[in-house]
Amino acid sequence: MNRRQFLAVGSAAFVTTVVGCLGGSGGNEGDGYGPEPESEPEERSIDTSTYETQTFDGVEVPLAPIDDVFYWYQRQEARIADARGSDQYEKSHIAGAALSTAPPYTPDDDPVADWSKDERIVTYCGCPHHLSGLRAGKLIDNGYEEVYALDEGFTVWTNRGYPLEGAEVSSEQATYEIHGQSDPAYAGEMVRLEQVDAERLEANQIASDGTYTITLHYAGSPASRFRVKTPEYTTEGTLEELTSDTVTA
Repeated sequence: MNRRQFLAVGSAAFVTTVVGCLGGSGGNEGDGYGPEPESEPEERSIDTSTYETQTFDGVEVPLAPIDDVFYWYQRQEARIADARGSDQYEKSHIAGAALSTAPPYTPDDDPVADWSKDERIVTYCGCPHHLSGLRAGKLIDNGYEEVYALDEGFTVWTNRGYPLEGAEVSSEQATYEIHGQSDPAYAGEMVRLEQVDAERLEANQIASDGTYTITLHYAGSPASRFRVKTPEYTTEGTLEELTSDTVTA
């Protein structure tokens, strides 16, 4: 089963609880899961029966939107498989993703072969979903029960600053710490950091004295805009602005 349980109803799965066409680290490198989350996104439901589909080698493959995939990724509710070539994978890939090259180049020692067939799997490439669709279709044909191709592809994942690893990104992903002050009356409640116009989320608890710190590993520009949301106030600014001083009401 997936690391977290989900309820499948008919053809819909309702989740309640996070280049070229050829970072942080997961729980175990290349096991398909993202990093262990410091905090989780707010629980929401996803009706996968509404996903668009595309046919690859005669197999209908659902295309999962990046916002849903990143939600599963944050919550370790899906394994991620990179359908590109090994050279591209070594240079840059989704943190924790396993290399599972699209047919006919799928290796005999493909790591996905060891995954349970009832686990949720998301494949991706940069096409944005030609190679990933071929790989997903083959997995579905081989009896894997819940497989999706990432609709927007790896380029959009990279542009959003989502977690990466690889030889060409290890030095690019910076670590930011946002320090803030809230009313101590809100101690124990959550403060959230949201990327403006993208579904990226980090969070942490407010300490007993009202202070909080949110750590962000991000490969994008310091000029990217984020929103800090506390029970007391909401403020917005660039990463450069939010890390330059203590965030207050």
